[in-house]
Amino acid sequence: MSPLSASNVAIELDAANFARLARSRLLNIPPDLHDAQGPGDDDLNPGANRYAATPRHAAVLVPVVARDPLTVILTERTAHLSAHAGQIAFPGGKVETFDETPFAAAAREAREEVALGSEFLDLLGYLPAYRTGTGYIVTPAVALVRPGFTLEAEPTEVARVFEVPLAFLMNEANHRIESRLWSSGERRFYAMPYGEHYIWGATAGIIRSLYRRLVSA
Repeated sequence: MSPLSASNVAIELDAANFARLARSRLLNIPPDLHDAQGPGDDDLNPGANRYAATPRHAAVLVPVVARDPLTVILTERTAHLSAHAGQIAFPGGKVETFDETPFAAAAREAREEVALGSEFLDLLGYLPAYRTGTGYIVTPAVALVRPGFTLEAEPTEVARVFEVPLAFLMNEANHRIESRLWSSGERRFYAMPYGEHYIWGATAGIIRSLYRRLVSA
């Protein structure tokens, strides 16, 4: 039975086979930012319709490290930031006019935030653009990361950087649906707690999008 069958959703592939799978199922060009059917924060809140009419474009790197087993690099944002303080996030940020592609933007941000050089990155493809309730449309670029790098958190933005097994993130049993009360009412979201790290919101939504592409497709 294939390790990606419905009865065994935890990915158990080496780096080479994972790269082949990803290239066959991910988008090979950046996604259409105007695709209203793409994933977003309101997937679990039908009718909420709180997306910005003209969202700002951002890109994140989904860095899958070629270890045995495969891992994913994530960061914890510093507590003093004005937006998303203390949350778990992928390396990434605003796409600037000088960025040739969303991957270039994500790679630049990864270098700035955690000192991950682009020479270690092999782009595998893109996920559909993800809309956030905070006014962004995010292009996730999935890359295989060659070991040998040394990560260093940029202290004004990143409190810590850590790795999570890809198999844990790709196992649907670890995808919780939780809710909180906000000023606008109760909202539901995906959460994937891992040890002391509470992965939720847009980061969990993008992980869920990766799962749908690689495992449940």
